[in-house]
Amino acid sequence: MVELGCAIASDLESPRTGGCGCGRVRFEARALLWASYCHCRRCQIRTGAPASVQARVEPGSVQVVAGEDLLRAWAPEDGLEKVFCGECGSALFGRRRGGAIVRVRLGAFDGDPGIAPVAHQYVAYAAPWAKIPDDGLPRYPEQPPADGPPGAAGR
Repeated sequence: MVELGCAIASDLESPRTGGCGCGRVRFEARALLWASYCHCRRCQIRTGAPASVQARVEPGSVQVVAGEDLLRAWAPEDGLEKVFCGECGSALFGRRRGGAIVRVRLGAFDGDPGIAPVAHQYVAYAAPWAKIPDDGLPRYPEQPPADGPPGAAGR
Protein backbone atom coordinates (compact mmCIF):
# COMPACT_ATOMS: atom_id res chain seq x y z
CA MET A 1 0.00 0.00 0.00
CA VAL A 2 1.34 3.43 -0.88
CA GLU A 3 -0.42 6.66 0.11
CA LEU A 4 2.37 9.20 -0.16
CA GLY A 5 1.82 12.50 1.57
CA CYS A 6 -0.47 10.82 4.09
CA ALA A 7 0.29 8.46 6.90
CA ILE A 8 1.41 5.41 4.94
CA ALA A 9 4.35 4.90 2.60
CA SER A 10 4.79 1.16 2.87
CA ASP A 11 6.31 -1.21 0.30
CA LEU A 12 7.88 1.59 -1.71
CA GLU A 13 8.99 0.73 -5.25
CA SER A 14 11.97 3.05 -4.82
CA PRO A 15 13.46 3.32 -1.36
CA ARG A 16 13.56 6.63 0.46
CA THR A 17 17.18 7.65 1.00
CA GLY A 18 18.81 9.65 3.74
CA GLY A 19 21.88 10.16 5.82
CA CYS A 20 23.72 12.16 8.40
CA GLY A 21 24.93 15.75 8.28
CA CYS A 22 28.50 14.93 7.22
CA GLY A 23 27.23 12.56 4.52
CA ARG A 24 29.31 9.58 5.64
CA VAL A 25 26.33 7.52 6.88
CA ARG A 26 23.74 6.71 4.22
CA PHE A 27 20.60 4.59 4.41
CA GLU A 28 17.63 3.38 2.39
CA ALA A 29 14.15 2.80 3.86
CA ARG A 30 11.43 0.77 2.15
CA ALA A 31 8.52 0.30 4.56
CA LEU A 32 7.54 3.43 6.47
CA LEU A 33 4.48 2.68 8.60
CA TRP A 34 3.50 5.97 10.24
CA ALA A 35 5.05 9.04 11.78
CA SER A 36 4.54 10.98 15.00
CA TYR A 37 5.80 13.83 17.11
CA CYS A 38 7.36 12.57 20.34
CA HIS A 39 7.29 15.03 23.24
CA CYS A 40 9.04 12.81 25.81
CA ARG A 41 11.76 14.35 27.94
CA ARG A 42 14.39 12.03 26.44
CA CYS A 43 13.65 13.30 22.92
CA GLN A 44 13.76 16.88 24.15
CA ILE A 45 17.22 16.38 25.63
CA ARG A 46 18.48 14.32 22.67
CA THR A 47 17.37 16.87 20.06
CA GLY A 48 17.48 20.15 21.97
CA ALA A 49 13.95 20.78 20.69
CA PRO A 50 10.44 20.44 22.16
CA ALA A 51 9.75 17.26 20.14
CA SER A 52 11.28 14.69 17.82
CA VAL A 53 9.60 13.74 14.54
CA GLN A 54 10.08 10.13 13.56
CA ALA A 55 8.71 7.41 11.32
CA ARG A 56 7.98 3.94 12.53
CA VAL A 57 9.34 1.43 10.08
CA GLU A 58 8.89 -2.25 9.51
CA PRO A 59 11.80 -4.09 11.15
CA GLY A 60 14.32 -5.08 8.48
CA SER A 61 13.13 -2.44 6.01
CA VAL A 62 15.97 0.03 6.64
CA GLN A 63 19.41 -0.72 5.29
CA VAL A 64 22.55 1.25 6.10
CA VAL A 65 24.39 1.42 2.76
CA ALA A 66 27.43 3.47 3.85
CA GLY A 67 29.14 4.37 7.09
CA GLU A 68 27.82 1.61 9.31
CA ASP A 69 31.14 1.62 11.16
CA LEU A 70 30.47 5.24 12.18
CA LEU A 71 27.17 4.49 13.92
CA ARG A 72 27.12 4.90 17.68
CA ALA A 73 24.27 4.22 20.07
CA TRP A 74 23.08 5.33 23.45
CA ALA A 75 21.06 2.62 25.17
CA PRO A 76 18.92 3.98 27.99
CA GLU A 77 17.73 1.48 30.61
CA ASP A 78 14.26 1.50 29.10
CA GLY A 79 13.35 2.31 25.54
CA LEU A 80 15.04 1.98 22.21
CA GLU A 81 18.70 2.54 21.46
CA LYS A 82 19.27 6.03 20.05
CA VAL A 83 21.55 5.68 17.01
CA PHE A 84 23.60 8.59 15.68
CA CYS A 85 26.61 9.32 13.47
CA GLY A 86 29.76 9.21 15.60
CA GLU A 87 31.45 11.72 13.29
CA CYS A 88 28.89 14.57 13.09
CA GLY A 89 26.41 13.58 15.83
CA SER A 90 23.31 13.50 13.59
CA ALA A 91 20.40 11.61 15.17
CA LEU A 92 19.30 8.92 12.72
CA PHE A 93 17.48 5.90 14.12
CA GLY A 94 15.82 4.16 17.01
CA ARG A 95 16.53 0.43 17.18
CA ARG A 96 15.86 -2.54 19.38
CA ARG A 97 18.85 -3.39 21.53
CA GLY A 98 21.46 -4.73 19.13
CA GLY A 99 18.75 -5.47 16.60
CA ALA A 100 16.56 -4.03 13.92
CA ILE A 101 16.02 -0.35 13.20
CA VAL A 102 12.37 0.45 14.01
CA ARG A 103 12.37 4.29 13.88
CA VAL A 104 13.91 6.79 11.46
CA ARG A 105 14.15 10.50 12.27
CA LEU A 106 12.22 12.32 9.52
CA GLY A 107 14.86 15.05 9.30
CA ALA A 108 17.44 12.45 8.22
CA PHE A 109 15.69 11.79 4.89
CA ASP A 110 17.12 13.47 1.80
CA GLY A 111 13.77 14.92 0.79
CA ASP A 112 10.10 14.38 1.46
CA PRO A 113 9.79 10.95 3.07
CA GLY A 114 6.23 10.71 1.76
CA ILE A 115 4.57 10.55 5.15
CA ALA A 116 3.54 13.12 7.72
CA PRO A 117 2.97 12.77 11.45
CA VAL A 118 -0.44 11.37 12.42
CA ALA A 119 -0.19 11.90 16.21
CA HIS A 120 1.55 13.55 19.15
CA GLN A 121 2.83 11.09 21.76
CA TYR A 122 4.10 11.54 25.32
CA VAL A 123 2.32 14.88 25.58
CA ALA A 124 2.21 14.46 29.37
CA TYR A 125 5.91 15.40 29.25
CA ALA A 126 5.67 18.23 26.71
CA ALA A 127 8.01 21.17 27.21
CA PRO A 128 6.16 23.88 29.15
CA TRP A 129 7.90 26.57 27.07
CA ALA A 130 6.60 25.29 23.69
CA LYS A 131 2.88 25.04 23.02
CA ILE A 132 1.83 21.96 21.04
CA PRO A 133 0.14 23.29 17.91
CA ASP A 134 -3.59 22.83 17.53
CA ASP A 135 -3.18 20.78 14.35
CA GLY A 136 -6.06 18.36 14.82
CA LEU A 137 -3.81 15.33 15.37
CA PRO A 138 -4.67 12.99 18.24
CA ARG A 139 -2.67 13.45 21.44
CA TYR A 140 -1.58 10.63 23.70
CA PRO A 141 -0.29 11.15 27.25
CA GLU A 142 2.22 8.36 26.56
CA GLN A 143 2.38 5.89 23.64
CA PRO A 144 -0.38 5.54 21.04
CA PRO A 145 -2.17 2.18 20.79
CA ALA A 146 0.08 -0.72 19.76
CA ASP A 147 -1.37 -0.78 16.25
CA GLY A 148 -0.91 2.98 15.87
CA PRO A 149 -3.19 5.98 15.94
CA PRO A 150 -5.99 6.55 13.43
CA GLY A 151 -4.39 7.05 10.02
CA ALA A 152 -1.53 4.61 10.71
CA ALA A 153 -0.84 1.69 8.39
CA GLY A 154 -3.44 -1.02 8.84
CA ARG A 155 -5.98 1.15 10.69
